[in-house]
Amino acid sequence: MKTKTRPDAASALDGLLFDGMTIAAGGFGLCGIPETLIDALLVSGVEDLTLISNNAGVDDYGLGLLLAARRVKKMISSYVGENKEFERQYLAGVLQLEFNPQGTLAERMRAGGAGIAGFYTRTGVGTLVAEGKDTRDFDGETYVLETGLRADLAIVKAWRGDAQGNLVYRKSARNFNPMAAACGRVTVAEVEEIVPVGSFDPDHIHTPGIYVQHLVLATRNEKRIEKRTVRPTPKQEETA
Repeated sequence: MKTKTRPDAASALDGLLFDGMTIAAGGFGLCGIPETLIDALLVSGVEDLTLISNNAGVDDYGLGLLLAARRVKKMISSYVGENKEFERQYLAGVLQLEFNPQGTLAERMRAGGAGIAGFYTRTGVGTLVAEGKDTRDFDGETYVLETGLRADLAIVKAWRGDAQGNLVYRKSARNFNPMAAACGRVTVAEVEEIVPVGSFDPDHIHTPGIYVQHLVLATRNEKRIEKRTVRPTPKQEETA
């Protein structure tokens, strides 16, 4: 049985990177982002990237590292509000942005992975999102045409994976990683734990190994909290 495991992120990405490529990155906010693979992209020197991702990371973490290094020319995203460097580059006109409603972005990635060229949705009708796009009426409602997304490379992070590339995500990390994994022409996954083949109940696999070409054990699992919200202590409540 041929294994898909690679010794490190650099070897997993070897031969896959080129300037001007499109990369789909999994993750939801800072949850379930492929930290180890992002670090390897930064070290590789690849540039002029188009990134497909729900978010743009933060200034010193996640995809924000690639933005800070000026490696990104375009973002296809839905939420970018936590990254000041993103804001600076966009307002300066050096970074292109293709904005998507969050559900539309997820469906565009899913559609690309399923071989669906486009689909109609009501989301975004009558807004800037729909400008320049085809619209049609169905059952008395207007829908806008959105295209499926394909990426030259997808990088995703899972909780566990086996040598055949079968992946299981944990909780919120499942929000965008499965769609990213499907829409990549080549997909590289990093996992927190590599388990023996046969460990997974087939019904519990979130991304089947057919979508994954390379697997690497993550060496960075920082899991930052994007916005920490805590309850005040009783003493703080008394003095408020």
